[in-house]
Amino acid sequence: MKDMNLRTIGCVELNSVALGMLAADAMVKAAAVEIVIARPTCPGRYLVIVTGDTGAVESSVKAGRAAGGDLMVDWFTIPSVHPDVIPALSGTTQTGPIGALGIIETCTAASCILAADAAAKSALVSLIEIRIAAGLAGKAFVVMTGDVASVESAVQSGVAGVGDAGPVLSHVVIPSPSPGLKAQLL
Repeated sequence: MKDMNLRTIGCVELNSVALGMLAADAMVKAAAVEIVIARPTCPGRYLVIVTGDTGAVESSVKAGRAAGGDLMVDWFTIPSVHPDVIPALSGTTQTGPIGALGIIETCTAASCILAADAAAKSALVSLIEIRIAAGLAGKAFVVMTGDVASVESAVQSGVAGVGDAGPVLSHVVIPSPSPGLKAQLL
């Protein structure tokens, strides 16, 4: 994968696997983008995330939305995505010691990614994981770590960053997680 540091990502989330595959195909044909994720998620949804230059990603997402029609669940375009977002989505995050934990849980995968990007951009935190709708009935969550004040600030910014894409189901800060919980995160 190319350097994600100042890249744009775009996402479409659909309530149809078949139309999701059609949207993924339309998205890569519409503009010079790379697929980051194109896969089914629970409950019978399909998630497509692409990266590239801002104009290309915007054109790609527009094509994906057109292909998805009435079965669109959510979508976004994030210019200059935070560099922790793609590794957190792909499970390749390299974090240091775990401090306080912040968790934001949303109703859609797309809104969770928006929350994660806003949180990571707002405070000195590391994204540990963005879990997308695998066995979660279509929900998603992001887990981040840092010092307590940074995590509290990041969680509030992440919740606000969801905007109209929400709703946010829940969000918490765990100031001093137990060693047992920390072990489950790594």
